[in-house]
Amino acid sequence: MTAQRRGQIVELVHGRGSMRVVDLAARFGVSEVTIRSDLDQLEGEGRLMRDRGGALPSGQTRTVTTLPGMELRAGLNVDSKRRIAAAAASRVASGSSLLLDAGTTVVEMVRHLSRVNGLTIVTNALNVALAATASTDARVMMLGGVVGGDSGSTLGSMAEGMLKDLLVDQLFLGAQAADLENGLTDTNVEIAQIKRAMMKSARRVTLLMDSSKWETSGFIRVAPMTSVQTVITDEGLATEARQALENLGIEVVVV
Repeated sequence: MTAQRRGQIVELVHGRGSMRVVDLAARFGVSEVTIRSDLDQLEGEGRLMRDRGGALPSGQTRTVTTLPGMELRAGLNVDSKRRIAAAAASRVASGSSLLLDAGTTVVEMVRHLSRVNGLTIVTNALNVALAATASTDARVMMLGGVVGGDSGSTLGSMAEGMLKDLLVDQLFLGAQAADLENGLTDTNVEIAQIKRAMMKSARRVTLLMDSSKWETSGFIRVAPMTSVQTVITDEGLATEARQALENLGIEVVVV
């Protein structure tokens, strides 16, 4: 609950430009002491700046160095991820072929595909494959390879080799970090490599990214932002960031 609340605080601060401690305490039903502790932690992480009586958006790109575990990621920004997932699923046509990246938002998206018939779903994520098998009538293809413990997905040359033979209609891609200057970045070499291979195997790339990922940067480049045709995100994305993406010809869907 603490991680989820803090993620939502960041979204509110960035979406509204500022938030007061008293208002945040009332919104989340916790004490002002708890909110101040949240803000101190978030400022230390570079996700916002403390101000007298509240918080302001952070104007600097935050560096990420590791991929949080799957259980932790699943509890972050849950409401935003659900809205993003539903919006992504609404853009899938019956009979189409999909390539689905590993990620908690993508798993949620699959659960919204139960009424979309005749799909072919290709994925390297164990949980995505299981969810697709349970929730849809899709033909599910699992990429081979070595399973990465942090990502719960197959990685390496075997998975990348299988992708060379594929050309799918849409790739729904997650991101660990993204910003305008560096594009999509990551902290794991093998994950970065499989994402690049996926992008080469799709006619259209849609990025599923809650706003907490924007203006953050890993140390491994994945691809420039211009490699993406559509970004589906939440209301926490700053207007300036949305305009910058649209100026690159990228469709931005805010939910």
